[in-house]
Amino acid sequence: MKHLVASLLASLLVINAQAGTPAVEVVGDGRPVLMIHGLASGAEVWKPTCAALQPGVQCHLVRLPGMAGQPATKSDAYLEDQASALQAYLSQRGLRQVDVVGHSLGGNLALMLAAREPQRVARVAIVDSLPFLAALRNPAATPEQARQMAESLRTSMSQGPMPEAQQRLMAQGMTRSAEGVETLVRWGQASDPGTVAQAMVELWGGDFRPLLTSIRQPVTVYGSWAAYERMGVTLEMTKTLFERQYAGLQDVRVNMSAKGFHFLMWDDADWLSSELKGFLR
Repeated sequence: MKHLVASLLASLLVINAQAGTPAVEVVGDGRPVLMIHGLASGAEVWKPTCAALQPGVQCHLVRLPGMAGQPATKSDAYLEDQASALQAYLSQRGLRQVDVVGHSLGGNLALMLAAREPQRVARVAIVDSLPFLAALRNPAATPEQARQMAESLRTSMSQGPMPEAQQRLMAQGMTRSAEGVETLVRWGQASDPGTVAQAMVELWGGDFRPLLTSIRQPVTVYGSWAAYERMGVTLEMTKTLFERQYAGLQDVRVNMSAKGFHFLMWDDADWLSSELKGFLR
């Protein structure tokens, strides 16, 4: 027990020398697991999950530039740049057989890494992320319509940072946790508006489904449903949506949380930790 506590407390903060690249905090010893947070979020979102996975797991907690107080970087291809930076991190650290866990935007980055690094990335866990977000608003949307939708988002977001009251209202639809809502507002206020806008445009305007056919690693997708229950959407309907979007993968399982909103690591923490333990076994 003493060794475990010391291992958990003695985390190492690794900051890449090049400005605008991710910082990574390393916690624990064992099998390397790269954990990537979502849009306008912080690496701390994964810390309780990381603690629950101990012992035997070395968490590499990614802090993306421009998010939750991290120094921003100007980029016209934010996701591409961050995927390349994470590739460089894996190479610099000499990491192989890495499992990658990504939430929301982090899920898209996890897919990009799996496609680019078949020798380094062993397995992928996606937490409430879809490869073609535009289909949430319009199931019949085409990639071109998605790009047009994204540009309209860019226009609206260029008006300035989202007011705190609006961020709180949005956060209430993403987590059941009152503490989590306040954390999301704090992270949102600390995130760089230009970076958030660029990343949002790439997510809503992008279609990552063609990438799936090149991924050979096992992928497990953990989806949320409870936030849509009040709209008459069933868990089975939501699972079908996830399965259709990820149909291009060769080896995929979709598991659904029955009670969590978007931040499953807060709303259904025991379930997600148990699932990830099985995934990493």
